[in-house]
Amino acid sequence: VQLQASGGGLVQAGGSLRLSCAASGGTFSSYAMGWFRQALGKEREFVAAIRWSSGTTRYQDPVKGRFTISRDSTKNTVYLQMNSLKPEDTAVYYCAATRAPLYIPIPTGTSRYDYWGQGTLVTVSS
Repeated sequence: VQLQASGGGLVQAGGSLRLSCAASGGTFSSYAMGWFRQALGKEREFVAAIRWSSGTTRYQDPVKGRFTISRDSTKNTVYLQMNSLKPEDTAVYYCAATRAPLYIPIPTGTSRYDYWGQGTLVTVSS
């Protein structure tokens, strides 16, 4: 499984960005796809995830109502639409994938994800 993240950049506070994660090398119907972020000097943290088959989503509390995760099965791509960005959203954002059967909750821990893409830097200026 290979994951390719893109879409980061510099944006002013209150602005928007959309991150993309192109997935290949697997059949993703039984996977959960997640976005994580790591700010300078901090640990990597969960942002949002989506179960590929059902579209069920899960979000970290600080981004609820501002970020939206979605997937396009025809393109094997997962998106993270980020609105109302804040300086504290500044971080390197990573996409990740893991097998997630329907009978378990969508994983949020970094150790639960087996595949990772390279990061894409999001910088929000005040």
